[in-house]
Amino acid sequence: MSEFNDFTITTDQTRFDLELIHSVLTKLPWAEGIALEVVKHAMQHSLAFGVFQGISQVGYARVVTDFTRTAWLADVFILESHRGQGLSKFFVKTILEHPRLQTVKWLLTTDDAHELYRQFGFSEIDATKFMLRQPNKHFNEALK
Repeated sequence: MSEFNDFTITTDQTRFDLELIHSVLTKLPWAEGIALEVVKHAMQHSLAFGVFQGISQVGYARVVTDFTRTAWLADVFILESHRGQGLSKFFVKTILEHPRLQTVKWLLTTDDAHELYRQFGFSEIDATKFMLRQPNKHFNEALK
C-alpha cells in the first residue's frame, strides 16, 4: 500500500467499490455502456489498483499483464472532484513502480492525458505498426 497526503493506493480488490468504478467507466468513451459483470470480470483478471481517501474510493486503474514482458495500463481514472492535487502523478508512479512490473514493456491508450504519461517515459508509437482486431462478440454479450 502506498500513501500520498491522506490518500492510499492498494491492490486489495476486496476494498474496491465496484458500483463506483462501473458508474465512472460506463460514462467514458472507451467503456461506454459496459455491463457491471464485464467490469467485475476484467478487474478480477487484472492487477487492479484503487485510490482511497479514507474508506471512499476516488480512483481506479488496472494492468493487464503477464508480469514478465508486457503490461497494458487500462481504465485509469481519478474522480473529477479529486483532480489537480498531484494525485494522478502519484497514482501512475505507484503503478509503474509495482515490484512485479519492473521487467515489462508498457502500453496504453489515452485520448487526453498524453502530458501526464510523457512525464513517466511514455511516447507515441508508430501507428503503422499497431494493429487491432475487434472481438467477434460485444463484451457485454460475451459473459452471458
